[in-house]
Amino acid sequence: MANMNNLTTLIKRLEAATSRLEDMVPSISDPSASTNGVASLPESGLTAPGADIRGGPGTPQQQPMAPLPPAIDDFDALINGDVKTFVNMSEEIGGLVAEQSAAVLRAFAAERKFLIVTTKAKKPDIQSPVYMEVLKDLQSTMGVVNDIREANRASPLFKHLSTVSEGINVLIWVANETKPVDTITEMLSSAQFWGNRVIQEYKEKDQTHVQWAQTFYRIFKSLAGYVKQHYPSGLTWNPNGTDPLQATEEVNNPEQSSAKPPPARSPANGPPPPPPLPTFSNPPPPPPMPPNGVSTSRSPADMGAVFDEISRGESVTSKLRKVDPSSQTHKNPSLRAGSAVPSGPVRSDSSSSRGKSPIPGKKPKPESMRTKRPPKKELEGNKWLIEHYDTHSGMLEIAAQISQSILISRCARTTIRVVGKANAISLDNCSQVSLVIDSLVSAVDVIKSPKFELQVLGMLPTIMLDQVDGAAIYLGRESLGTEVFTSKCTGVNLNLPPLEGVNGENGEEGDYVERALPEQIKTVIRDGMIVSEIVEHAG
Repeated sequence: MANMNNLTTLIKRLEAATSRLEDMVPSISDPSASTNGVASLPESGLTAPGADIRGGPGTPQQQPMAPLPPAIDDFDALINGDVKTFVNMSEEIGGLVAEQSAAVLRAFAAERKFLIVTTKAKKPDIQSPVYMEVLKDLQSTMGVVNDIREANRASPLFKHLSTVSEGINVLIWVANETKPVDTITEMLSSAQFWGNRVIQEYKEKDQTHVQWAQTFYRIFKSLAGYVKQHYPSGLTWNPNGTDPLQATEEVNNPEQSSAKPPPARSPANGPPPPPPLPTFSNPPPPPPMPPNGVSTSRSPADMGAVFDEISRGESVTSKLRKVDPSSQTHKNPSLRAGSAVPSGPVRSDSSSSRGKSPIPGKKPKPESMRTKRPPKKELEGNKWLIEHYDTHSGMLEIAAQISQSILISRCARTTIRVVGKANAISLDNCSQVSLVIDSLVSAVDVIKSPKFELQVLGMLPTIMLDQVDGAAIYLGRESLGTEVFTSKCTGVNLNLPPLEGVNGENGEEGDYVERALPEQIKTVIRDGMIVSEIVEHAG
């Protein structure tokens, strides 16, 4: 029976080969179908992709530059418009302001490259190193803008530098995946905190500085309009694009990325020759075996051998691998308790090559689960750095001098005592921090630090609060002339000492009087002028 099946299969294979030979004979014998023994191609296939029809074969053709997407064209218009105007105004002021504006221009250019990358590449995972690598140029240029301010705190134009340093963070709108316009609005408020001081100081002295601040504000308004038009719900990427790192390399090195097209076959050489005709004098070699040694398909002739092997009985299973008793779950109850299977030889069958669903990206850990950095308290030059103190036992004391400034960042539930007269104190991203000071030369600057407490024992000229939710400030008799500036703050209370000569019921010194700073402002238009008034609630 098996021999009959083999003979039938061989006859069918011979008939199929004969049919193919008969189909090939007319094309070989027809002289019009070939030139010099090579089959001709249609006219449409004679011109290679890289050949110039006018200049002859092999001449490289100048490829036209691809047009930029409308979003990039509009971003170029923003840079050439409001950003360049701001740079020109900064150059009129000169000095550090001009130097910082040049860094701003470079930061906008870096964001332009990033936007071009998003049109060419797929979206990477925000938590992945690839995303941070794509953003590296933008982050470094933004850091230069801030470094200019930090290195020149004693400059008379420090307010100008702070305005731009706070406002340059507007470029991180690309990281807001839901409402990027909200980021722009928030950064505009931060910039206005310093920019309005510039306007207040120079409105009677030099209108150039006033126009400079207003020109900087216009960048935010134009950028907000641009984002509303092109990215109202967040930045978009190219779902069919290339790898983000590859696209970044192409954007950073456009000359190298415009690779030469592959050399096309010259029409004079013709297409490759056809394969040789099959011969039946010798049987063809068997096809190579797959890597796992198991053939994926069997011819009808092979099926007979399969049935022969099955009829051999138990000897068929003699070559199967024996399972070690330590890996048998019915003999080891401990293996059934766990879900993990002991590792063994990796199987290369078809089931291991099936596609798997992508692993979801890791979500950022909550604050309570993040790795805590060690606390830091050190003096670098004339600047004290206090960082990462959390629930510090006792009071953290700092012996400061009049030429030293103090920077406190990322601290929580800590009481800090500054002994002596310092220059300035800055609090950034802290929570439930209490600060007790003697006297300062300039100001206490508090940014994004909820539940903040301050007690002034001596003199303090200025207190600046930006995005503070809940603050209690205790002033002494010497600091009643302190100026308090607030921006986007809520729940700020001033505790004032009792007046001199006013005693309590038992003849002792009276208690502090708490006064809340206004939060609601009413604005009306009178005779074409905008008038703002504090809303008072009576009753």
